[in-house]
Parts: sequence; structure tokens; C-alpha cells
Amino acid sequence: MNEPIFTEKAPAAVGPYSQAMKAGNMLFVSGQIPFVPSTMKLVSQDIKEQTRQSLENVKAILEEAGASLNDVVKVGVFIKDMNEFAAINEVYSEYFNKNKPARACVEVARLPLDVKIEIEVTAYLTKNYLD
Repeated sequence: MNEPIFTEKAPAAVGPYSQAMKAGNMLFVSGQIPFVPSTMKLVSQDIKEQTRQSLENVKAILEEAGASLNDVVKVGVFIKDMNEFAAINEVYSEYFNKNKPARACVEVARLPLDVKIEIEVTAYLTKNYLD
């Protein structure tokens, strides 16, 4: 049975979807944009700050589901400008320094609310996390 995951420590969905969905021992976290959860405003125009906020939002959702960044097996990174790839990787590597999940990073024409980055993850939940 699928179980939606919600936390106030990450931005509310800006459309008809869940922050994440647990299906068996898999957790699928919807794309997270760099909005500060308490204000629902963009953190800044700086790509490093946007990357950090997006990852903090992902982390909060994982924690709500009883998981961590170490449980992530796949990451999808959607960026507005591939020229910012190195700056994004600099911040990304702070979060995924031991666990290095599979990843795709693609440049897109436009992201929701005109942000510069959106990050989605898939995590594998160990038996300890299952209800």
C-alpha cells in the first residue's frame, strides 16, 4: 500500500502531488525546489544557496519517512544552466560525500516558479523503517 509523506520542514507541494510517496521499501521524493518552508519564498538567486536549500528540503522529507541521505539510491537534478554544474556539484558533494547514489543531471528550459534547480530522489528503506 502506498503511503504519502508530508512534513512542514519542507515546502508544501505547489501542485496536485505529495512531497513523497512510500511504496513498500522504496521512497520516492518529489522534485524539491529551493523554497524556504516557513515562508514559501525562494532562498536567493545564488545557485549554491538554491542547491543547498533544495537538498535541505529533500533531507527533511527523508527524515520524516525515517530515512536519511545515506539511503538514497538515485538522484535526479534538473538545472536551468549547465554552466553552473561545477557550483552545484560543490554543494551536492557536501551532502553526498560517503554515499554516492546514481544520478542524472539535465539542463531544462524552465523549472517551476522560475527557480534554477530542482532535485528529486529515490531511497531504499531498510526493514527498520518499514511499518
